[in-house]
Amino acid sequence: MASDKQAPAGATATNQPQGSAFSLPLLYRLFFLLIEPLSALLGAYYAYFDKKAYLELTHAASAPETIPLGTSIVLSQLANLYLFFAINEALVLRSTSDIHVWKTVLFCLLVGDIGHLYTVRELGMNIYWSPSTWNAIDWGNIPFVYLGASMRIAFLADVGLCTSATSMVIEVTKAIDQQAKCDELIRG
Repeated sequence: MASDKQAPAGATATNQPQGSAFSLPLLYRLFFLLIEPLSALLGAYYAYFDKKAYLELTHAASAPETIPLGTSIVLSQLANLYLFFAINEALVLRSTSDIHVWKTVLFCLLVGDIGHLYTVRELGMNIYWSPSTWNAIDWGNIPFVYLGASMRIAFLADVGLCTSATSMVIEVTKAIDQQAKCDELIRG
């Protein structure tokens, strides 16, 4: 059944927003679409299926022998958030080549990175820069989050990206250079 409705401004006939396409470098593709979602799934696994180990790795001195019901629920909720993070990053970003969507999602995740780093402050400021004291979960909570935040900042700053606008500038520059070479050949 055909519809007489017109697509809103900025949308195509299939109601997909038009955006700026870009070329995604391999490093970003590997990190945002594979490595980071898989690591979030690993966090979800431990928070849900191995709660005791998760708490012991977070702070052994305060980890209870028996996990209280409230703590178990909170860890299950945390696992759900890790799962959401993994799905959101892996599937939403895979579903579009619109750089505006990518930047919006990655900005939101950057805010999450900052919050994630802030949550471990009670372990002392040394936790942020003392790799010799880090255990497995600290490696995920500190340097891996630093890496993720750095990758997001680089992406948001267009480091290594070739957007449609950039491609156009490159093509125009090539055309100007080619024209200059042709003019030089004609002049002899």
